[in-house]
Amino acid sequence: MKDRAGIYMNNTDGYTSFLPKKLPPDPPLTVDAETQEFLSLADRKLGRLDGIAEILPNPDLFVAMYVKKEALLSSQIEGTQASLIDVLDVDSIDKQDIKKSHVDEVVNYVAAMNYGLDRLASLPLSLRLIREIHAILLSGVRGAEKSPGEFRRTQNWIGPQGCTLANATFVPPTVSEMNRAMGDLELFMHDEEHRIPPLIKIAYIHAQFETIHPFLDGNGRVGRLLITFWLCHQRILNQPLLYLSYYFKQNRTEYYDRLMDIRKKGAWENWVNFFLKGISEVSDEAIDSAKQILRLKNKYTEVLLRAESANSSIALYNTLFTSPVITRTQVAEYLKVTSPTAGSMVENFCSLGILKDITPDRIRNKKYSFAEYLAIIEKGTENYV
Repeated sequence: MKDRAGIYMNNTDGYTSFLPKKLPPDPPLTVDAETQEFLSLADRKLGRLDGIAEILPNPDLFVAMYVKKEALLSSQIEGTQASLIDVLDVDSIDKQDIKKSHVDEVVNYVAAMNYGLDRLASLPLSLRLIREIHAILLSGVRGAEKSPGEFRRTQNWIGPQGCTLANATFVPPTVSEMNRAMGDLELFMHDEEHRIPPLIKIAYIHAQFETIHPFLDGNGRVGRLLITFWLCHQRILNQPLLYLSYYFKQNRTEYYDRLMDIRKKGAWENWVNFFLKGISEVSDEAIDSAKQILRLKNKYTEVLLRAESANSSIALYNTLFTSPVITRTQVAEYLKVTSPTAGSMVENFCSLGILKDITPDRIRNKKYSFAEYLAIIEKGTENYV
């Protein structure tokens, strides 16, 4: 069974690389009672998550923030040191600040996610789209010198900093075998011959992509993006509300161990169970967050509807769900009102407890946050250092 996922090959240059076998696994996955329970639960909870978008008054207000959260979590797994506030207030970060480069990585992830979701309307999930996504992801940030948008033409490896091919933790397939394996993976993405439950299939796809490691940098982030793209492409999700990177970050060591166990032991069952459990847990967390957001939105909407200038107040309130860190100047621009009017509205929102002054020491250029909303969204993104 240890050769079930592939074989290790000795190369003439003195290192050993891994050659993955085609999907699906052979012998086939053993779907025992435990796996069946995990699958049933994941299907049910993911369906509930997808359905919750239908009860939200304006799903677009929330989806954009969910995408930012997934982008931040996935980037944090790779060592990006940024907070959600940093990402939301990126324009205030000095270009010379080391933090700016980390935030730019998250901003690129958001751009790659949105680009990919838009492209799926006209382009099937394919190697071409994967390369396009990679080009956006690495544009102008760490890894920009490592052939953005192109599959690697040299050997790469995974291991602690300073390791070599000879003592790496894992060496993916050689370039020629990598290209073949990626072609096989593309065919498997669209394969309808094997009747595989979709959530098990995407578990295979993600693991295989990470094993092939087709880029010189950014493989982890692209592989996690693939999960969302495939689920949306298959209409299993209508909105990108699943931030599975939350689960991978919380269980980072097990995440990597399960992937390595596939390569060393052919342990697909353990990986699939781990993956399905993650879908269930994250779906629950995302559903709970959506319900909290809905309650929060209703709480202040009722108050604002009774106030003077209710239309402008509601317009500002809705804006806070996509821009929860804001200045008086931005309020004036968004609502097309005068600066004094914007100032009065901000002061009113502060008195109601909707906005909180996060720059109390400043007299000018003050910033305000929708603190209750951020407290819901930020969960899991803390302790990023």
